[in-house]
Amino acid sequence: MPNTLEVPAPTAWPLVLAFGTTLLFAGLVTNESLSVLGALLMIAGAVGWFRDVLPQEAHDVVPVRPELPAAVTSRRNVARIELAGELPRAWLPLETYPVSAGIRGGLAGAVAMAVLAMLYGLLSQRSVWYPINLLAAGFFPAAVTASTEQLAAFHLNAFLVAVLIHLLTSLLVGVLYGAMLPMLPRRPILLGGFIAPLMWSGLLYSALGIINPVLNARINWLWFVLSQVGFGVVAGIVVSRHERVRTWQRLPFAVRAGLEAPGLMHEHPEDRGE
Repeated sequence: MPNTLEVPAPTAWPLVLAFGTTLLFAGLVTNESLSVLGALLMIAGAVGWFRDVLPQEAHDVVPVRPELPAAVTSRRNVARIELAGELPRAWLPLETYPVSAGIRGGLAGAVAMAVLAMLYGLLSQRSVWYPINLLAAGFFPAAVTASTEQLAAFHLNAFLVAVLIHLLTSLLVGVLYGAMLPMLPRRPILLGGFIAPLMWSGLLYSALGIINPVLNARINWLWFVLSQVGFGVVAGIVVSRHERVRTWQRLPFAVRAGLEAPGLMHEHPEDRGE
C-alpha cells in the first residue's frame, strides 16, 4: 500500500475571480478605476483557475495513515439500506451541450453582433467606432459630456474596454445557450434567436440607465434588438450543430448526490438478479 495519496490541490483563484467580478460591477456606480482593478483581478483569477485544472488537474500528495484493523463480524452479509422510491419528476435536461459548444457559439455570435452594430454606426453616424465608444462609455465619465463627433472618433482605451466587455458577455451568453437550448430541442433557434434576445433586451431596458447612462441616452433600441437577434441566431445555430452529451438525470439520487455506503447499490451481477 503506498504511503502517500494524490488529492485535488486547493486553489484560491475562484475567490479572486469572484472578488474581481464584484469590484468590476461596483465600479460602474462608484469609480472607473475600481472597475479596471476588478477586470484585472477577473482575468488573473480566470487564468489562474484554468491553469490549475487544464489540461490536467493539480494534485497535492498527502501522507496516508496506517490502515486500521478490519472489523470482524460473525454476520456473513450486511444489511442493505432500503432506499425510498423516487417520486415522479420531470427529467430535464436529459442531454446538454458541452462547454466547448457554448464557447464556439458565443464567439460566432459575437462576430455577428459586432458586424450589425458597426453597420448601424456606418448608417447613422458614418463611423464604425460610434457603437464601440457607446458600449465602453460607462467606464469613462468624460463620455457623458462628449459630442457625437467625439463619440464617432477612434479611441484606443474605449476600443480595448469595449472588446473586453463584448468578448466576456458573448462567452457567458454562449455557455448559457449551451445549457438552455436542450430545453427546447425542437425549436432551438426560436429560443436562441428570438426568445432569449428579447428577454435579455427587456432586462437591459430597465437597468441600462444605471449601467451605462451614455448608451441609454443614445441607444437605438430597434438596432440593439436586431443585433441581439443576430447574436442569438448565429450562436444558436453553432451550438445546436454540436453533439449533445447525456446528463445525470437518469441516475438514482444516491449516485447523483455522491453517497457511498454498503448496500446502497447492487455492485455484483448476482445481486441484480443477472
